[in-house]
Amino acid sequence: MNKATLQQIFSTNAGFGALALRVPVGIIFAAHGAQKLFGWFGGYGLEGTGGWMESIGLAPGVLMAFLAGAAEFFGGLALVFGVLTRPAAVTLIIAMLVAIFKVHFANGLFMSNNGYEFGLALLAASVSLLFSGAGKASIDAIIAKKLN
Repeated sequence: MNKATLQQIFSTNAGFGALALRVPVGIIFAAHGAQKLFGWFGGYGLEGTGGWMESIGLAPGVLMAFLAGAAEFFGGLALVFGVLTRPAAVTLIIAMLVAIFKVHFANGLFMSNNGYEFGLALLAASVSLLFSGAGKASIDAIIAKKLN
């Protein structure tokens, strides 16, 4: 990878406000990923989540559970620490698009009906971080400064 590509990945045009978005959204994603991967926080782990994913047409279920769980868990941690924020945001955007359209869209907007409003909010936060980068209070900002 050349220096210009690395600068694009790590650069940020956001201030400290991105921290207020990154940390809580990252915690939410990491917790949901931990449910899928490890069965933590009342989750079903890979086998249980995989069985459910298979039942809604996402096959092979365990692989899909692993991919979704890994994207959410590791992507969420990346957001919390502000490292590789843009690549993490891309994976989380994909995960949220799948969740919205494969699981929630048919139920309408509202969470009370298992709708897509929460997924949409997480999607919007991920898109915002993709555009802005991690902000000044991030590992990405430290790396970008060293690349200049």
